[in-house]
Amino acid sequence: MDQTRPPSGLGFMKMHGAGNDFVVIDSRGRSAPVVTPALARALGDRNRGAGFDQLAEIRDSQAADFALDFWNNDGSRAGACGNATRCVADYMMRQLSKDAVTLVTARGELSALRRADGLVSVNMGAPQLDWQSVPLSHTVDTLHLPLPGDPVAVGMGNPHCVIFVADAEAVDLRQVGPKYEHDPLYPQRTNVEFASLIGPDHLRMRVWERGAGITLACGSGACATAVAAHLRGLTGRSVTLDLDGGILEIDWREDGVWMTGPVAHVFDGWLTPEFLAAHA
Repeated sequence: MDQTRPPSGLGFMKMHGAGNDFVVIDSRGRSAPVVTPALARALGDRNRGAGFDQLAEIRDSQAADFALDFWNNDGSRAGACGNATRCVADYMMRQLSKDAVTLVTARGELSALRRADGLVSVNMGAPQLDWQSVPLSHTVDTLHLPLPGDPVAVGMGNPHCVIFVADAEAVDLRQVGPKYEHDPLYPQRTNVEFASLIGPDHLRMRVWERGAGITLACGSGACATAVAAHLRGLTGRSVTLDLDGGILEIDWREDGVWMTGPVAHVFDGWLTPEFLAAHA
């Protein structure tokens, strides 16, 4: 994105990773973040705004190459967004002429790199497996939640509810997703993943994201699903996941859960002063 700003207005980028789409605002050099809940809701409207699954705001960091904040399209904050992290990391690597970068999110300091094949990987950190860290509302066996479908709870900087089914294609996400998202067991709501085993270390996954609804992919959800599948004895620690929007590779290593996949920078645009004033 052209860093030269006009006298008024705000630049943004539209990106996606495996169909999981984002608006990215580069706030480096500003004294304070520019995104508010009202602006996130307005921008996330696919009819009246730019439309996105999540919004990522790039900020300056003293501890890493950059920092990232995430928002859902309903105006709520997101603690993590793996595909947006990969997209922004690719943009920053190109800007900084590097093949690897470090970044800070609500999860702490993370690292990302570009592989020789052009795919971008990010270390999403260690999974959160105890009930307090997910978080859940009370003590419970996170490998076998007392909810329909015998889900697994995994935290990846945001909460996840992973349900293994015979056929992920047959799940009516719009009907059942909100029921899990708003279950009292998850005090901060939850992302909901439905996954089926389609081959050795190969899963088909579909997702309902808290604050966003049905999305074509969810990076943190893919990480959570791979972790849950390994803990349930369904797969090894390296897993390929087929999502509605593309393929992600997950590798749960000693230093964290690494996610690899494609990125795309689609276009750049400017928000008008009138739009910004109406949604301040």
